[in-house]
Amino acid sequence: MRFNRLIACAAVAAALGLVTGAHAQGTRSYVLTTATTGGTYYPVGVAVATLVKVKLQNAQKIDMSAISSAGSGENIKLLREKQAQFAILQGLFGKYAREGSGPIKADGPQPNVRSITMLWPNVEHFVIAAEHAKTGTVDDLKNILGMKFAIGARNSGTEHSNRFLLNNLGYPPEKFDLVYLGFGPSVDALQNGNVVGTNPGAGPPVSVVTRLLAQVGDKVRLLEVTDEQLKRADGGTGLYYRFVVPAGTYPGQTKDFNTIAQPNFLGVNADVPENDVYLITKTIYENLPFLNNIHAATKTMSLQSAVSGLPLPLHPGAVKYYKEAGLAIPDRLMPK
Repeated sequence: MRFNRLIACAAVAAALGLVTGAHAQGTRSYVLTTATTGGTYYPVGVAVATLVKVKLQNAQKIDMSAISSAGSGENIKLLREKQAQFAILQGLFGKYAREGSGPIKADGPQPNVRSITMLWPNVEHFVIAAEHAKTGTVDDLKNILGMKFAIGARNSGTEHSNRFLLNNLGYPPEKFDLVYLGFGPSVDALQNGNVVGTNPGAGPPVSVVTRLLAQVGDKVRLLEVTDEQLKRADGGTGLYYRFVVPAGTYPGQTKDFNTIAQPNFLGVNADVPENDVYLITKTIYENLPFLNNIHAATKTMSLQSAVSGLPLPLHPGAVKYYKEAGLAIPDRLMPK
């Protein structure tokens, strides 16, 4: 309900911005690209854009709008083509952008992409039809080889992170009958019996997982990840770490759920003016309660952890704010 009200407010603010912004000189209108609407990227992105609009549009002539996309893979492309200036990205795609590897190998390194801040953990939620869950861990994926698995929308961060994890775990994606769907359609397909598994990785509580467990209960099973499976899944990159979803996060969840996560971060094109990124970073950290009220995933955000695990160098505007706030910045994150 809070998110619905936020969307309504954002729509009104956008409409007002179209009226007033047309007469304002020097207004910078930025696009923040997120992911599909059933996950965490989109509501948090709308919250960030609305915060920027409310705090900076009149005072600093900085406007921002959030758009949905297929996720991190498409977001890298949108940044490269300058169709978006800001993006929420998986840590894995920060690694790909830095190295020019993985699904963007043909495009090479992406020197235009810079970091602003860590956001929240991208938590894996492997879920399969309960009849195939023998151990309750991700090794139950071997029981659905050859069956329909919803891997994510094409070229989304979800698709590529699932490919990365499945390959590392020893269950190559090609051994499943892959279905390419976003979060909502994937969960609908699982509920209707059209697929037997999916993994909508996002910050808990993930709305589609909440809906799934509320509607079908014990007909599906969330798969836990052991320490040995965590090591396999990470593949030596150091991106993935232990994450415990507390009991009561989801309907019928009576005990802690042990899974894994990678970081999500806010990225930006290097050519966005330093002062604009400074003001946006400052606005985010001076208004964290606003974001916390919109989505629980943002409650993990803090100034102290703002640069932890970032896969790419910081934008100079973010550096300016963090230095002003007294935050130590590792050399590897300093702009070259």
